Amino acid sequence: MGMYLNPGNEGFKNIVNGIYRDKTGLINVINSTLNTPDKLTCISRPRRFGKSYTAKMLSAYYDRSCEDSRELFIDKKVAESDTHLSHLGEYNVIYIDVTGFFSEEQPIDKLVSNIRKKIEADLLKEYPSLGKELSFSELLLRTVEVASTKFFFIIDEWDAPFREYADNEKLLEEYINFLRDVFKNGNVTDRVIAGAFMTGILPIKKYGHQSAISDFREYTMIQPSIFAEYVGFTCKDIDWLENQYTIDREKLKKWYDGYSFSGIGEIYNPNSVIQAVRTGVYDTYWSKTETFNALLDYIRLDTNNLQSDLIQMVGGNEMPVDTATFQNDMTSIRTRDDVLSLLIHLGYLAYDNEKQTVRIPNEEIRREFISTIRVDDHEVTTKIIKNSDQLIYDTINEDEEAVAAAIQEVHDAGTFGVSPLFYNDEQALRSIVKFAYISCANRYMKIEELPSGHGYADIVYIPKTEEMLPVMLIELKVNGSSEGAIEQIHNNNYHKVFEGITNDVILCGISYDKKTKKHTCKIEKIRLR
Repeated sequence: MGMYLNPGNEGFKNIVNGIYRDKTGLINVINSTLNTPDKLTCISRPRRFGKSYTAKMLSAYYDRSCEDSRELFIDKKVAESDTHLSHLGEYNVIYIDVTGFFSEEQPIDKLVSNIRKKIEADLLKEYPSLGKELSFSELLLRTVEVASTKFFFIIDEWDAPFREYADNEKLLEEYINFLRDVFKNGNVTDRVIAGAFMTGILPIKKYGHQSAISDFREYTMIQPSIFAEYVGFTCKDIDWLENQYTIDREKLKKWYDGYSFSGIGEIYNPNSVIQAVRTGVYDTYWSKTETFNALLDYIRLDTNNLQSDLIQMVGGNEMPVDTATFQNDMTSIRTRDDVLSLLIHLGYLAYDNEKQTVRIPNEEIRREFISTIRVDDHEVTTKIIKNSDQLIYDTINEDEEAVAAAIQEVHDAGTFGVSPLFYNDEQALRSIVKFAYISCANRYMKIEELPSGHGYADIVYIPKTEEMLPVMLIELKVNGSSEGAIEQIHNNNYHKVFEGITNDVILCGISYDKKTKKHTCKIEKIRLR
C-alpha cells in the first residue's frame, strides 16, 4: 500500500462510518466501461458535490491491496449486480489528488515532475525489479507485465492547474503532455489502462491544450447523462434520510434542492444536506467553502444586462441561456451566456435542459447572491436592492402611495428588457412584484399560490422563524381595483391560514390598469393575537 499506488480503503471506510447514503450503483456504471472504448470517464461537478467521495469509493473497490473491501460493498447497491465481484480488487489503482501537489514548499513549475516522481517511487517500491532507467510510460507497461493486471487511474481535481494557473503556459503544456502520455498514447493506453475516472469543476476545454484528452467520455452539470442520479441526493435519498434521521424535509427542500435532471427529477446539494442533518441547523454550508469574490467579479462584468438578469433570478424568475458558446474555462468569459454557463458549472445556478433556462436553485444560493449584490459597488444593483428594502419598509408601514410608486418604477424602468405589452397580464404583474420585493429573500420565505380559505393567495411572504416581522399577503389584480383585491382576500378568507401565528398580517392589494398603465395599492393590517 502506497501514497499514490493502491492507497487503500481507509478514506471510504471513514465516509461509510459517517452519515452515508449508498451511491455504489455508480460502480456498476464504471464497470460496464472497463476495457472498452468508453473506459476513460471525466465527471465535472461543483465543489462539495461528492467528487472526492466517489474517487475514494472507486479506489476502495478496485484497489488490489485491499483484502477486506468485500465487506465494505457486500451490503451495498453495487452488490445487486450479478457481476459486482468480477472487478473487486482487480487492479493496481493510481490515485492522484492534483491539489495535493500545490504546496508552498514546492515550486508550482515542479508540479508535473513531482507527480511523476511520486508515482514512480511507489511503483519501484512495490516492484523493485522494474529498473529506474525506464521512462514513465515504459514503467507502466513493465508493471502491467510483472503484476499481470492493468491500472485503474483516479485523478481528483484534474482541472485545478487550468483554474489556478491559467497564465502559466509552460506548466499547462507540461501537464497536458503528462495526461497525453498516459491516456492518448497509441502504444501505451490500451495496454496499460483498464479504466480511468477524472473529476473536476469545469468541463474539458473545447479547444487548445485540453483537446489532447478528448478521448474521455464527459459528463457535466449540463449533460450528466448516465451519471445524473449520482450528481447529488435524489428524492429517494431524502426519503432514506427521513427514515434514518430526524429531519425537516420542507426546510431541506427550500434550502438545498433546486437542481434537476431529465429522468431523475429533483437533485439536492449532498454536502449541505448532510451538514444540516448532522447539526439540525439549516444554513449556507456549501457557499462557505470558497470566497464569493469570484462570483462578484463575474457579476460586475454586466454584459448584456447580466445584472438585471441575476436580480430577476433572485426575485424567483428563470432566464434563457445559450450554453453552446462557453469555452469551458474561467478566462474566455466574453458574454452574458458565458457567465451564466460558468455559474451553472460552479453550482450557483441550476439549468433546465428542456427549456434552456437558468435559475437560482435554492435559499442557500439565493442568500449568497443577495449578500454579494449588497456589497457590490455597481450603481444599478445597489439602487435595486435599496429600493426593495424601502419597499418592504413602506409595505409594513402601510404607505400605499409609496408601494404603488415603487411597483410603477420597476414597471416603467423596463428592467425586464421586453415589450410593455408583456405587462398586460397577471403573470407579468406577478413577475414585477417578485422583482420589486427581492430583498425579502434573506428574511422571508416566499410562497406563490398558497392554498388559503376558499382559494389561492397570489404571493405570501412569511417571515423566518427568528424574524419579528409581519406576514405579507399580496393579492394581484389586472384591470381590477386594489380595493377589489383586498375584498377578495376577505371574501375567500385567505388570511385565516395564519390564525395560529402571533405575527401581524399585512394584506396588500396591488392592481394594474391596462389603459392607464398605472398601479394602485391598498393595504390593511390585521392583528391576529
